Amino acid sequence: MASAAAEKPTLRIRLCAPRGFCAGVVRAIDAVEEALKKFGAPVYVRHEIVHNRYVVEGLKRKGAIFVDELDEIPDTEAPVIFSAHGVPKSVPAEAQTRRFFAIDATCPLVTKVHREAEIHHRRGRLVILVGHEGHPEVVGTMGQLPDGAVRLVEDVEDVARLDIPAGTPLAFVTQTTLSVDDTQAVIAALNARFPEIAAPHKEDICYATTNRQEAVKRVAPEVDAMIVVGSPNSSNSQRLREVAERSGCKAARLVLRAEDIDWSIFGDIRSLGITAGASAPEVLVEEIIDAFAARYTVEVETVSTADESVFFPLPRTLRPDAA
Repeated sequence: MASAAAEKPTLRIRLCAPRGFCAGVVRAIDAVEEALKKFGAPVYVRHEIVHNRYVVEGLKRKGAIFVDELDEIPDTEAPVIFSAHGVPKSVPAEAQTRRFFAIDATCPLVTKVHREAEIHHRRGRLVILVGHEGHPEVVGTMGQLPDGAVRLVEDVEDVARLDIPAGTPLAFVTQTTLSVDDTQAVIAALNARFPEIAAPHKEDICYATTNRQEAVKRVAPEVDAMIVVGSPNSSNSQRLREVAERSGCKAARLVLRAEDIDWSIFGDIRSLGITAGASAPEVLVEEIIDAFAARYTVEVETVSTADESVFFPLPRTLRPDAA
């Protein structure tokens, strides 16, 4: 009698590298865990520390309390942590007024965009932000400057619709988690319409976003289907799915964890690409590989397009040498 393993079809899995957690996400999660260790529960966190439900639920079990706004937090001496996406200036100002022990876990690469926008504003330039309306990072970046000092554009059509008086000095910055290709098209439209516009000294889209998209571009054309491990509200994960589709993958889906796999799509394939958004932990990638291994004889090959060694230290108040 044939063994169960012999009856299973073979599936070639191509695992993208780099994938999963970036340095900013590691720093933000570590900040919550270190605060819990150092000060005990509860630790309050404004917004999801990173956009991944699995990560957030794990931190809740350890004693983190997530809120949408600071007015949901009672008067407390417990730490109040701001998420990796960054916050408008009004948030730390409110925290200071209420005498909260605030800890800023904003990704340093997002902080870099904030500082750029402030410098342009001080130099008298109107700032154009390339990003997705309503995303926490965009809300935080726009909230660094007074009302009207930033204009948001999402696509080439938005650039065409901009109503800006002739001679207005301009600069642009971008959300850090956008599609590299889409953003290049918007920047090209800005440069074509406003040849004097000031650009960032160094590209705003972060290294991790770029690296993960490059790996997907390599793998997507060579597989029957692609899974991006990540949450629906994760911008960089959604962009990875779009990049996979544009790169020629016929079936690319965003999947939070194994129980969400639609086997009507993935049940009859011979090759599969897997990557993970910058806020998705490796344990969920392994869980999904295990789910396929239950149905297929899997052969896993890692396709690496870059080495990552970026590290960001914890916020100062959480470092071991902090007073």
